[in-house]
Amino acid sequence: MKLIVGITGASGVGLGLKFLNLLPQNIEVFCVISNSAKTALKYEENNPLPNNKNILFYDDESIGACIASGSFQTDAMIILPCSMNTLAKCSVGISDTLITRAFSVMLKEKRTVVLAPREMPFNTIHLENMTKLSNLGVIISPPMLGYYSNQQTLDEMENFIIGKWFDTLKIEHNLYKRWS
Repeated sequence: MKLIVGITGASGVGLGLKFLNLLPQNIEVFCVISNSAKTALKYEENNPLPNNKNILFYDDESIGACIASGSFQTDAMIILPCSMNTLAKCSVGISDTLITRAFSVMLKEKRTVVLAPREMPFNTIHLENMTKLSNLGVIISPPMLGYYSNQQTLDEMENFIIGKWFDTLKIEHNLYKRWS
């Protein structure tokens, strides 16, 4: 599997890093971290970027990168967290960064795209943008906690959220206990 991961400048960028760290090593990952996300990382996280051989990092200004072309075959894309700025650009077709360009390519090629908007509460504009994107086939999957009794710690709750994203992307995992 070839997966594009966009990490944008919304609160919760650490969840994006954890997602990268939990991805199986057999998945080829093309990761773009926006400048705003890099700023947020300085405030929210002390964790370094993953140094996994299966992850290639690209600068968000590198519009000529392979993932900016529909002829480069990828299976899916996830933007997490997805800032409301990025969500708005995606909803109106603005492709001024590598993340939004890769999104536009994925949309036109009708490939799987997941957006994890990180805002609360949503205003009407946010909801309209999400509705428009959902109607275009984009999967809207915000990081919503599951309050199951077997999830007691923040780490377990984050694993549940990441596991749900893995489910959506058809990535096998054992990050949470399934109902039997």
